[in-house]
Amino acid sequence: MTRKLLLTLAISLTPALFTTACVAADTASPTAPVLKKAQWPFAATEFARFDEPWAMSFLPDGSLLVTEKKGALKHFNVQTRKTATITGVPEVAYGGQGGFGDVLPHPDFATNQLIYLSYAEEGDGDTRGAAVARARLALAADRSGTLEDLKVIWRQTPKVSGKGHYGHRLAFGPDGKLWITSSERQKFDPAQEMSGNLGKLIRLNDDGSVPADNPFASQGGVAAQVWSLGHRNALGIAFDARGKLWVHEMGPAGGDELNLIERGANYGYPVVSNGSHYDGRDIPDHDTRPEFAAPKVTWTPVISPAGFIIYNGTQFPAWKGSGFIGGLSSKALVRVAFDGDNAREAERFDMGERIREIEQGPDGAIWLLEDGSNGKLLKLTPKA
Repeated sequence: MTRKLLLTLAISLTPALFTTACVAADTASPTAPVLKKAQWPFAATEFARFDEPWAMSFLPDGSLLVTEKKGALKHFNVQTRKTATITGVPEVAYGGQGGFGDVLPHPDFATNQLIYLSYAEEGDGDTRGAAVARARLALAADRSGTLEDLKVIWRQTPKVSGKGHYGHRLAFGPDGKLWITSSERQKFDPAQEMSGNLGKLIRLNDDGSVPADNPFASQGGVAAQVWSLGHRNALGIAFDARGKLWVHEMGPAGGDELNLIERGANYGYPVVSNGSHYDGRDIPDHDTRPEFAAPKVTWTPVISPAGFIIYNGTQFPAWKGSGFIGGLSSKALVRVAFDGDNAREAERFDMGERIREIEQGPDGAIWLLEDGSNGKLLKLTPKA
């Protein structure tokens, strides 16, 4: 039975299942084991709870910054397990998939105290778009704080209607450049259009200016920001030990992807995808159009990926070099094994809750944020 026939049958039986990739059903991968709690090689310790947490990043002192989707920035002391509020955050357009997004310290935070924030902001009329701002974090003795000299350094162009597919994941590369995932806002075709920056991977200098060596710099305008194009809803970004960049994105009905990012490459959406439209219409697979870069891993049924690290710590030595992806609909922690420029799902840990975010702690532990209004902050450490 073909993938298209299977998908059509599934849609006819359960039409509500495919309203969005964020809530699509997931079943076990036929090639990777799914491990229940009793089989986990780690212990999961709850440290705190947050209201719709979306992202987190560690500061050099080992404390955590956590964004809450409705618009709050929290500072969490791992040692005392106390949470304080950071004021001076920008106003966010909350609703649907929109709100406060990522938080990321500058590589030289210890000396400049700069952090970067992504969020959805309102536009004219009924429009919205992602934005990235830079600010200086001033912390008080009680570990509360405020953002000073906040300045927007990047915006999605154009702002459009709807409340989905912002992306706005942030990372700094080994070269000190700032990388931003800019999703296609559920508008499909803009991912292939260089007149805007939707459906693109963005590379900037740390002040928001455009590096002269970007692949489309000579075109000027927003095209100059672009490193790669043809992306759908990119919600995880990480560099491996070789400095290679990997990005995962939610596919349509089926076809979640993990991509190895190449300079100037086109990843094909919406012209090609290993998934299909929610109404059952087929999208040609990547192998029908070899001019488009194909994903290294696809998931059908989907995992609804969110958050991403490539582990380089010492607490789990067997996992050094593995990727870890949070699963929303799959309610899982997905481990990916890499072999040079290739990758595969190695195993899946059934977490029982939607996993929104994942980070590696300074001591090599793995930290997870559950999705939702009472999302747990969990620390994963090896079982004794």
